[in-house]
Amino acid sequence: MASPGQSTLFTTFTELVTTTFRNHRKEIANNIEGHNALLRYMNDRGRKRTVDGGLSIVEPLDYAANSTVQRYSGYDTLNVQASDVISAAEFPWRQIAANVVASGLELRTNAGKSAILNLVKARIQNAIRSLRNTIATDLYSDGTTANQINGLQALVSDAGTGTVGGINSTTWSFWASIVQSAAAPLQGGSAITPSATTIESLMLPLWLRLTRGTDMPQLIVADQIYFTYYEQSQSSLKRYTTKDDGDAGFVAMKYKNADVVFDGSGIIPASHMYFLNLDYLSWCVHPDADFKEVPEIRPVNQDAAVIPILWMGNLTTSARKFQGVVKA
Repeated sequence: MASPGQSTLFTTFTELVTTTFRNHRKEIANNIEGHNALLRYMNDRGRKRTVDGGLSIVEPLDYAANSTVQRYSGYDTLNVQASDVISAAEFPWRQIAANVVASGLELRTNAGKSAILNLVKARIQNAIRSLRNTIATDLYSDGTTANQINGLQALVSDAGTGTVGGINSTTWSFWASIVQSAAAPLQGGSAITPSATTIESLMLPLWLRLTRGTDMPQLIVADQIYFTYYEQSQSSLKRYTTKDDGDAGFVAMKYKNADVVFDGSGIIPASHMYFLNLDYLSWCVHPDADFKEVPEIRPVNQDAAVIPILWMGNLTTSARKFQGVVKA
């Protein structure tokens, strides 16, 4: 039954939108997160984390060794002083919205159930594509644009430094990420010109710096240039990942135990390879705004119906020192 002042066409439109979202709510999130290599791998490793409230997103940090550890014999005095070893990084909430909108003119000129249904589907697919593109852009951003997600250029910056999660890595060196620069290699020596014959000489020193016992990079995300160099370097030794990765549209190879993935979004900075330990990255979302639709909104001064789709969260890290980048 139509509400006062609400036409039957508007009611039909919003019911169709709501039903479509209800039936495909999971599909909307999968359409966005499943089409991004970084988010898909994080989901597969259980790194999507729901945070149901709070003024910010907090990542506890184990940043120092316990200073009371000592070797002793017999009646030696033991060190029982308190050790300050735990802190936290604090990340702000970020919000993204898309709206499925139809004007009264569009609704009235698209008379008939079939036509309205087609309009709804087209608008939803457009919203999904728009959200996907925005999130892909933000995932590689430096987070300096207003309300933008902290992307990899912030968490794993080209300088390895900067203030992330409220912690200044110049003051706290444990919070710096690792940079392998072709211009000034980690291993010392003169600059290296990236190519198919030199790419592994850039990758190995970074991999070694990021490996501590079982902690090591699990995902290497590369742009077209560096992925091409790496594939060409393997010649007959190419090792591709599982069929599932191919079905998802990702071209992926192996380096040590890590998947090397080509990001075809065109958003990743040119001549970059991100070495990521996913155990210390989180895709944090609020359960009430995880690509969730909001009930119909009717503007008081417009002949239109609006259905918003909302997302709220951020990309966070609890250990920058286990993340690295290869750059020119």
